[in-house]
Amino acid sequence: MVVISEVDAALAALGQRLRAERLRRNEAQRVFAARLGVSVPTLHKMEQGDGGVQVRHWITALYILGRLGELDALLREPESLFEKYRRQQQPKRQRASRQSNCRSLPEQMR
Repeated sequence: MVVISEVDAALAALGQRLRAERLRRNEAQRVFAARLGVSVPTLHKMEQGDGGVQVRHWITALYILGRLGELDALLREPESLFEKYRRQQQPKRQRASRQSNCRSLPEQMR
């Protein structure tokens, strides 16, 4: 069973990181809230780690901050160690340089 205090701590840390990122970008709450499409009180709740804020608002915040790709790591299917090993054992592809390929062609084909 998940301990609620751990969830609350994770939400609070997430809110602190959101606030730090907003301040790093030197954006006022009013401006950032407008970009998110939420009210200032909702942004304040997000920055305080309130668990009642819609996930959609968090995803929008990630998008605005250019960090939406980080969401992909959540609940990703674990990679099989066997598959990882198989990929590492495959030979690396090498390509010839364009100059060496041109030299092997007859003059009329260049």
